[in-house]
Amino acid sequence: MQVAGNSFAGLLEGAPDAMICVDRCGRIALVNAQTERLFGYQRDELADQPVEILVPELAHNVADPKSRTMELSARHRDGSTFPTETSLSAIETDDGLLVIAAVRDVTERLELQAEHLELRAEHLKLRAELRAERERLKSKAERDKLESLGQLAGGVAHDFNNLLAVISNYAAFVSDEAAKDGLQVDWQSVREDARQIQLAADRAAELTHQLLAFARRDVVQPRPLDLNQVITRVERLLIRSLGEHVVLKTDLAPQLRAVLADPGQIEQVLVNLAVNARDAMPSGGTLVVQTFVTDVDESHAAGRIGLPPGPYACMKVSDTGVGMSREVIDHAFEPFFTTKPKGEGTGLGLATVYGIVTQAGGYVQIYSELDIGTTITILLPATGPDVQAEPAPVPEPGGGRGETVLIVEDEPAMREVTRRILSRSGYHVIVAASGHEAIEIAARHTGDIDVLLTDVVMPRMLGKEAAERIRALRPGVQVLFMSGYAQGVLDCRGVVEVGVNLIQKPFSEAQLLVTLRQIIASAPSHLAP
Repeated sequence: MQVAGNSFAGLLEGAPDAMICVDRCGRIALVNAQTERLFGYQRDELADQPVEILVPELAHNVADPKSRTMELSARHRDGSTFPTETSLSAIETDDGLLVIAAVRDVTERLELQAEHLELRAEHLKLRAELRAERERLKSKAERDKLESLGQLAGGVAHDFNNLLAVISNYAAFVSDEAAKDGLQVDWQSVREDARQIQLAADRAAELTHQLLAFARRDVVQPRPLDLNQVITRVERLLIRSLGEHVVLKTDLAPQLRAVLADPGQIEQVLVNLAVNARDAMPSGGTLVVQTFVTDVDESHAAGRIGLPPGPYACMKVSDTGVGMSREVIDHAFEPFFTTKPKGEGTGLGLATVYGIVTQAGGYVQIYSELDIGTTITILLPATGPDVQAEPAPVPEPGGGRGETVLIVEDEPAMREVTRRILSRSGYHVIVAASGHEAIEIAARHTGDIDVLLTDVVMPRMLGKEAAERIRALRPGVQVLFMSGYAQGVLDCRGVVEVGVNLIQKPFSEAQLLVTLRQIIASAPSHLAP
């Protein structure tokens, strides 16, 4: 049937879809090559055939040939069916109205949609399962956390109760002895009892610092250090901690590069490792502390998270103890994890070591074999070649020379003991129970105030604000902060702010006097002795 000109036939041939032209009787007038390829017929086989042989549902739509798009089922020559998206439009020709059906096979699209829906359903299912698993793990983590906190509380309570029992009973011994007639007092016994009280108090202070270091709330005052100097300085303490049955050996490399760290924290790392080693060698053994330098290259750093390439000063602590199993090694740095019997350890020793080393930008690893021993290797980033380790400060002679110290402390007992230390050591002391009271005293006091000694954390006004306001009144006053929790004078990294002088509680009389003397000596010339 001749239905249109050559230009119209050319348009049909160029169309990307199967194009079927149907007359008013529903018979096929013209098709394009895409129709042949899609349905499997030759076009001369389709001429004047009812359109139902291709798209069965199309016949009754031809009677109403308004433009629209429909989803209809079509049939291949072999009888198989497939889904289509069929668009209708009408065109006037010399032979009358023709309806043009553009037929597109959407099998692949529908399969992709079905696959997408299936994947989405699977995704939603997995999300639900993941949510449920997360809630289960969260619940388990909370239970584990409570269990760990309970273990920590039990261990800490055990240690502190022991220390309090020692302090309380030895204090009672001193009181009983002092109550005797003067000639009957055994002063040697009193001195020994007082020494035991001091030792217990020192152990309590160490435990407190360990808890703060683990929680990363301890005061960090990093400076360039030579690890060899720190080891040499703490060696006698390590020997006392190890006991007579353990031999301590050191192998220190010459020309060790400086590291940037807090000397007190590095000392604590050494003591913690020594105590762990001692407990691993109940029948005696050898502890070796070794230092050396190394350069970590890209390939070595690649498999170790938290170990950037570069030069490092290293410290290796090795014992000949019972060693650790793989399971114990995997959990050794976890807080609260301990292999000691219940009540005999907090599980903070290695966790504290890990926290201190990583906070200093370092890396720590364990190598251990059962019945052979354990080696802890600590790598700390070396400073630049021009940075030299600072020598340990030489203590200034203690005692005051009539300088005036304003003490600000909200705890009455702490305020009184600090006043007694300074008063009997040659200082003129003024006390205040709060920052506001200290500001009022500074405003009305007629004489000089050489040093402000203030607690950091106090109700209503922190020590830092009190110091700033007093310095506004008295620009020449030197400031020494004292605190067991110094968050108010730390920067975002937990390091003491530049220019801040800080002494940690609990401090001894000697520590306070030496620190105070150093601050006065560093003051402008009219304040220094």
